[in-house]
This record gives sequence, C-alpha cells and structure tokens, in this order.
Amino acid sequence: MKKLNRFDIFIYSLIVANIIAMVLESHQSINIKFNRFFKYFEIISILIFSLEYLYRVYISYKENKWKGIKNYIFSFFGIIDLISILPFYLKQFVLLDGRFFRILRLFRLTRIFKLGRGSKSLKLFIKALSSVKHELYFTLFLSILTILFSASAIYFLEHDAQPDVFSSITASVWWATVSLATVGYGDVIPITVWGKVFASVISLVGIGVVAIPTGIISASFVEEIYTSRNKK
Repeated sequence: MKKLNRFDIFIYSLIVANIIAMVLESHQSINIKFNRFFKYFEIISILIFSLEYLYRVYISYKENKWKGIKNYIFSFFGIIDLISILPFYLKQFVLLDGRFFRILRLFRLTRIFKLGRGSKSLKLFIKALSSVKHELYFTLFLSILTILFSASAIYFLEHDAQPDVFSSITASVWWATVSLATVGYGDVIPITVWGKVFASVISLVGIGVVAIPTGIISASFVEEIYTSRNKK
C-alpha cells in the first residue's frame, strides 16, 4: 500500500468512524439516546465525502482533462465514491417509500471499499477481474441457464406432490439457486423419488458451476501477481 498523506488518513478515519456509527445506530437503545448525534455526524460525513468526490473529479480533470473525469467517474472507486453519498441526496430531493430508503441505506456499507483505494493488492484483484470479464459473463450466463433449467425441471417433478411449495417455475428458482450454490437451507425440499434423484444430480452439477468462476478468478489473480512481480 502506498504511503498515506494526511488527507487520506483523515478520509480513512472518517470511513471507519462511519462504519462504527452505523453498527451502533442499529442498537435501538443507543440510537434513541444518541439519535441527534448520529444524524449530524451523517450530514457532516456526507458533506466531507461529497467534497472529496468533487476534489477527485477536479484532480482527474487537471491530470487528463475530460478523459480523466470520465475514467474516474466510471472507475471502480469512482462508482463507490458516488454510491456512498447518493442515497442521502435521493432522500432529500426525491420522495421515497420508507422501505426503499432503508434498502438505500445499505449502500452506506460501500464506504468500506474506499479503504482499499491505496491498496496495491485490491488494484491487482480488480485488474484480474477485468482481464477475464468475458469469461465471467459466460459463466454468469451458464449459471442463469442452469438455474432456469433446474427450476423448470423440479417444478414439473414436484408440482403435483407439493403444489403450494413448487407453485410455479418462478417460485422454484429459490430452490434451484440454493441447491446449485450447494447451500441447501432445507426449507424447500423435494419429496418424490424422481425429485430427489434430480436434486442429487443438480447438487453435484452445482459444485462445478461454483468452481468454474472461482478457478477463472484465481488463475487470473495469480497471473496478475506474477506479471506484477516480473515488472519490478
């Protein structure tokens, strides 16, 4: 990791403080007692993060004009910087349903990724992902196709025996997803003989579906590390 200047240390400290505040805020007793503090701390933090975002846009323009701005805005950390402040402004200027806003507040967690801005390892990992993005797109397509096939098959095999559980192919997607991911929560299970046989087979297939992208990412990451060390 590169040497941090005072500005970076301040921003990183603020990010850590925000994460701690978010955790403490989830405790009702603490939130009731320090609600006003959390509110003002969030406003001040958003103001600072917003100024940081504008500052990085300015630096990007200074270094490479409009192309620099474009590269920053659409970069990984540029998107993270924007997402970490956007929900606050959406709440102020757009009328949102309370439940939707609670979901948006989850994006505050993205601030933790800002801690890795100066991390060489994280940059290598992002570069590794970028170099195999087409392969990952294919494995994502393959995974979606396998989930849809599994959901369709288990629907036809189990619908008559469990019409409430496997009421449609859409409802069967949950079972297909957790089975292929080899999680297997057990909240939805097949009870027919052929349903159990199919579930056994699809669970084995799921190991391969999970292993393919894992292997691709691992190989690419190792290759980037090797290339980086050889450049020194």
